[in-house]
Amino acid sequence: MTTTLLAPDAFVTLAQLDADAQASHPALADRPWAYVGAAVVQHAQLRDALGDAADDAIARLTERTQWLSALSGDIAPYETADGVVADPLLAGLRHACDRLGEDAVLLTEDESLLAAIPQAARLSDCRPDDTAKPLDFLDLKTQQRLIRDEIETRLTQVLHHGRYVLGPEMVEMETRLAEYVGVEHCISVASGTDALVIALMALEIGPGDEVITTPYTWISTAEAVSLVGATPVFVDIDEQTFNIDPGLIEAAITPRTKAIMPVSLYGQCAETETINAIAEAHGLPVIEDAAQSFGATRHGGRSGGLTTIGTTSFFPSKPLGGYGDGGATFTNDAALAERMQQIRVHGQKKKHEHPILGLNGRMDTMQAAVVLAKLGLFDDECKARRTVAARYEHLFREAGLDGIACPAIAAGNESVYAQYTIRCEQPDSLRDGLASEGIPSVSYYIVPVPFQAVYAELGHRPGDFPVCERVAVQCLSLPMSPYLDAADQRRVVDAIAAVQQARGSFRQAA
Repeated sequence: MTTTLLAPDAFVTLAQLDADAQASHPALADRPWAYVGAAVVQHAQLRDALGDAADDAIARLTERTQWLSALSGDIAPYETADGVVADPLLAGLRHACDRLGEDAVLLTEDESLLAAIPQAARLSDCRPDDTAKPLDFLDLKTQQRLIRDEIETRLTQVLHHGRYVLGPEMVEMETRLAEYVGVEHCISVASGTDALVIALMALEIGPGDEVITTPYTWISTAEAVSLVGATPVFVDIDEQTFNIDPGLIEAAITPRTKAIMPVSLYGQCAETETINAIAEAHGLPVIEDAAQSFGATRHGGRSGGLTTIGTTSFFPSKPLGGYGDGGATFTNDAALAERMQQIRVHGQKKKHEHPILGLNGRMDTMQAAVVLAKLGLFDDECKARRTVAARYEHLFREAGLDGIACPAIAAGNESVYAQYTIRCEQPDSLRDGLASEGIPSVSYYIVPVPFQAVYAELGHRPGDFPVCERVAVQCLSLPMSPYLDAADQRRVVDAIAAVQQARGSFRQAA
């Protein structure tokens, strides 16, 4: 995908257009970059052209662009094609193009820039692209544009104080997340998987123990159980929500059962109050794997705060994601919180004292800085996700497609739609048809966890988890993000309708 950078003259030209002309200009279709190193020149040229209206013109254009920072290395000299050392602005623009990657294009009408910078192209050559651009499965770029200034400010603060592990941003993030979830304690960790492992270790679960969980999820849930030496015991799922079926849990409890670990899949909470009641009757803790459901609620309570311990992930694709790995655990139990804090730092209670076994499970301060920057718009994003999901359902209903089942949200649940997952009988055919139109889609968990090779020794056979096995080959997740607009959603649904017309009706998933 081409990345565009506006040269000073192009910025000035576009800034002088009115709002309607800017909205329709192809150079502004994908929010090009404007170079901070050229800001003074651009402002001066606009003030010469527009006088006091220059500031308003810059503000209007800035809504359609994003700013690329100037780095100290940008003034390192470049030679022009004639062997002449470039002036600082020319050098900066050329270095900026290099930073944006091999597909970067500098838009300009300046003949000197066209001659000196290989990536330069004429602004006047920009034409509307009649071909449909590929959709993003998850749009993280739009979110970053909205909060880029805050992200850069927070990251710069981390670079300044230099506390890259357990820095002040970590403390701030833990405090704010605990308040958001509605619990007393939040302990940040290195990943969502570490969150599960640390929760199990804090509960002193290990070899010879069993933990009841779901067969339909990412392997990290069962993996965490195995990593502490315990055995995952799988229970089939609910036909509608794809979460663990509470009605099957009690029959799976044995004297070796030490915990129940439901997963709140695809963005909606498991039936935690029923699971908690079963667990309480048997003296068991419950750990909610809320990696996909952070921001969701059940009967008004927030995911992560509904059980003995809640865990989540800040992997970039999660509802609240960083720019790398990270995670957190949540609890109201002070003793468990203290143990989890110790475990994440090699079991250390204080310097050089290690009363319990732990691991290196700390989250980097820079990831905390990114999560903090995202928290400011997280509630709005959760609402937008629900709006996008409702629009999908409306478009599917309007299209009258046979055999497409939209997500079913249980009573009392408010989903955060980490994915928008439909169900049909031919997801492979549908996925191929969408791909031919530049629309990505993903079939998750097509091999349920009990049938992964790593768990072959458990001896599970086809038919052990009939609902899970049926759902696993019928689900397909469509593009989903808070910033997915109505036109792109209609494009997705129209493409599905075209596949259906070409390849036959999708039979209703049973």
